[in-house]
Amino acid sequence: MVKIRLKRMGAKKKPFYRIVVADSRSPRDGKFIEQVGTYDPRTNPSQFNIDAEKVKKWLANGAQPTDTVKKLLKISGIAE
Repeated sequence: MVKIRLKRMGAKKKPFYRIVVADSRSPRDGKFIEQVGTYDPRTNPSQFNIDAEKVKKWLANGAQPTDTVKKLLKISGIAE
């Protein structure tokens, strides 16, 4: 199963995330298929940018977003 999820980057206590498409069996920070965006929760308000075309393509192909990614997609207006 393919999932759209967060990959943690950044230093200790300073998280920064990449939104990636990955196989559900691969580890959180491991191998991924494609990067579709970024998410920085430390700014106020938190910043994220998502490539809408890539995300729509993956959702149409059956990729399942995690709860956090689903929230970000709803805020950006990509997912209903």
